[in-house]
Amino acid sequence: MRIYGVGRSQLAALLLGASALVAPTVHAADGIATGDTSGKKIAFSNSYAGNSFRQIMIKNFETMAQSAVDKGVISGFTSVSANNNVTEQASQIQNLILQGYDAIIVLAGSDTALNGAIKDACDAGITVVAFASGVTEPCAYIVDYNLDSYAKAELDFIASKLGDKPANILEIRGMAGDGFDKRLHEGVEKALAAHPSYKSVGEVYGQWTATVAQKEVAGVLPSLPQVDAVLTQGGDGWGALQAFKAAGRTPPVIIMGNRQDELQAWKDENAATGYETFSLGATPSVSQAAFWVAQQILAGKEAPKFVEVPLLEVHQPDLDAWLKSVPQGGVLNADYPQDLVARIIDANKAGTALPGVPAPK
Repeated sequence: MRIYGVGRSQLAALLLGASALVAPTVHAADGIATGDTSGKKIAFSNSYAGNSFRQIMIKNFETMAQSAVDKGVISGFTSVSANNNVTEQASQIQNLILQGYDAIIVLAGSDTALNGAIKDACDAGITVVAFASGVTEPCAYIVDYNLDSYAKAELDFIASKLGDKPANILEIRGMAGDGFDKRLHEGVEKALAAHPSYKSVGEVYGQWTATVAQKEVAGVLPSLPQVDAVLTQGGDGWGALQAFKAAGRTPPVIIMGNRQDELQAWKDENAATGYETFSLGATPSVSQAAFWVAQQILAGKEAPKFVEVPLLEVHQPDLDAWLKSVPQGGVLNADYPQDLVARIIDANKAGTALPGVPAPK
């Protein structure tokens, strides 16, 4: 007898141990783990759904999960959002525990405030996969980007344009208290240390939303000296550009974040003035990567506690091609099917190069 998946009790663990005595152990170190998860349910607890990136992220999860249900890979799924209220999100996670979900994917509103609820889920035998927000509870698996690399890529591009001469940097952050924001800001501080001639002259919180970023940047510009470059986290490049133009200032190097309005504004400025920049960011479909990591763990695949996923970068020569692939008001997107995620897990385990982000369809 073979038993696959994650046990819910000591009895299940004993059965797993007993089965190993009478049947070969499934070795899922490479490729797709094939343990039976057809009776498993996977939930998605999301902290915030107030911008286009998060909305597409939720849709990506639901589309992939529904496909998995249709194919009999899992039996059910759900997604819930907490309106950036960590108390509500903790309560929602507790409800998902009571509802008997086998895995809970978490996009956390805080890197620490949900630790108690996450630990409760782990103690109940539930696989917890936190993604794109980083939680500090050790029992959770983390699916995320290397945010030091994110910040380094931004600063390296700025250096390629400005050189090492003194430059003033404005940083647009995400949401105050959010784990992703905190870790990316820490990456920015490390990257700035490698460019001692660059000076941070201000920070604002744009909430990854164009209109918020525009308002916040417009509010701080009158108090700032010349700004030579703007660091962003995604969704804030268009707003920053509009704020500089409305203030009568020449737009600095503004890092874009892979959204259609940012890429179009970049293209328009390039056509008008020769303006060049760089765009990078997470893809909303990282929720699919988290989904398949959870499913593969339930299926018996050994995964490291941290599974890094690649960022999507857009450079000037490829701007038109990428822009054609994204709908009006949308975000550059790419599917993470099960086989790709299995290869990403394997690359993380082996310490080898990650598979590239597939081109959006």
